[in-house]
Amino acid sequence: MASAPASGRAPGGAQAKRQISADHEGFLRHRRFRWLKVALVLCLACIAGYMLIDVKPRPNGGSWYGYTLGTVGALLIVWLSVLGIRKRAMTRGAWSLKAWTSAHVYLGLSLIVVATLHTGFQLGWNVHTLAYVLMMLVIASGIWGVAAYASLPSALSANREELTQEQMIEGIRAIDRQLHDAAQPLGREHSDLVLAALGEDLFGGGLIARLSGTWKRCATARAIERFAFADAQGMGDPAIGRVEKLLIRRKAQLDRLRRQMRLRALLEVWLYVHVPLTVALIAALTAHIVSVFYYW
Repeated sequence: MASAPASGRAPGGAQAKRQISADHEGFLRHRRFRWLKVALVLCLACIAGYMLIDVKPRPNGGSWYGYTLGTVGALLIVWLSVLGIRKRAMTRGAWSLKAWTSAHVYLGLSLIVVATLHTGFQLGWNVHTLAYVLMMLVIASGIWGVAAYASLPSALSANREELTQEQMIEGIRAIDRQLHDAAQPLGREHSDLVLAALGEDLFGGGLIARLSGTWKRCATARAIERFAFADAQGMGDPAIGRVEKLLIRRKAQLDRLRRQMRLRALLEVWLYVHVPLTVALIAALTAHIVSVFYYW
């Protein structure tokens, strides 16, 4: 009968641990910053070439070295733009989605060096500079996206406290039913405040309100102010106190739902800038290349 390994662990245990560690590794740290190292080598090679190669009368995009850097930059832009298609195929291994995203981030940042050296620091009011500016805007929006994905998911998880958005909404609806019953003895003025709070759109307010987290027309907040004022005046109606407490509970639940919506909006809104800018960049890059070869 074969004996167990002396270590007391099944063969392949270390490999399994390495696989688990790799699975939990973020895309920025993928394979011990493999693509950061590749991007740094690319940038250093471009800078060394720019410093050592003597181009007359001065470095520019029309020199042979400028054409070389332009070709590298154009190929990188086209390759990096494929990530949106690549996201639809979940695979493992050397070209997993995590590896591709890591390469996308670091090689995308390397374009700052590659494209800037390609221009020879000569910019003007033309399609060539337009392509360069659009590229920098795409990179800037990408940096925002990386920062969002690095920080916001943990905030989302902490805010929802293991509740789904549907459960949050159902919690508000449960309070609404209590509010509806508790408001029955109230006079017309206070009943209208409660009805306005119950009738407000949980998802209303527009994009600005969702991104800023400021809901200036919140009917629930307005009702709380009016009920608090009535309570402070000592109107002596116990129904007002009960409804006020329920409104405060509703506002707390509503605030958590709105924080969730705000975090999700901040996590996703950069794509509505990044993707259109990328399309515009591809169009400007095409015009740039065509015009270069037309006048070459």
